[in-house]
Amino acid sequence: MRILLASLLFVVMSAPAMAEVTAATPDHYTLNHDGTSPLAPDALWARLIKPADWWHPDHTYSGDASNLSLKAKAGGQWREVWDAGSTSHGVVLLVEDEKTLRLNAPFGPLQGMGVTVVWTISLALDEETGGTKVTFTEIANGSPASKLDEIAPAVDFVKTEAMRRLITKP
Repeated sequence: MRILLASLLFVVMSAPAMAEVTAATPDHYTLNHDGTSPLAPDALWARLIKPADWWHPDHTYSGDASNLSLKAKAGGQWREVWDAGSTSHGVVLLVEDEKTLRLNAPFGPLQGMGVTVVWTISLALDEETGGTKVTFTEIANGSPASKLDEIAPAVDFVKTEAMRRLITKP
């Protein structure tokens, strides 16, 4: 257990992003992640809308991120399709090219819990570097039986890893 905790701490501490569970109760959590990529906003947007290029395969049903796709249009889906099945990880609510992607996205176990999760990914030019400032904001709501305060740290870990992989230049 100590090794697992030390490993998790190392990964979180070495990530080039700021992450925080800003609120957590049994029926709600809010997560915020901030990072900066050396990629220009148009290049980072192109990367963002191809989750197969940056999402960690450990956080897929199939174990293979190449099975992921995203249709970046309102009503489009973040999907995973593999030989044995398929799932919709999220539905696109808002697209502002090179600025904002918002999804109704109860990833993983949240989907089966009937939890509503709104994940907003915002991009902005970093004037100093020409790169891109990236913000993830995730708001989840469920019933008190959801125990979202207990699952929030695990979701925070997954999204911290996602931020790190997204903003790191391939």
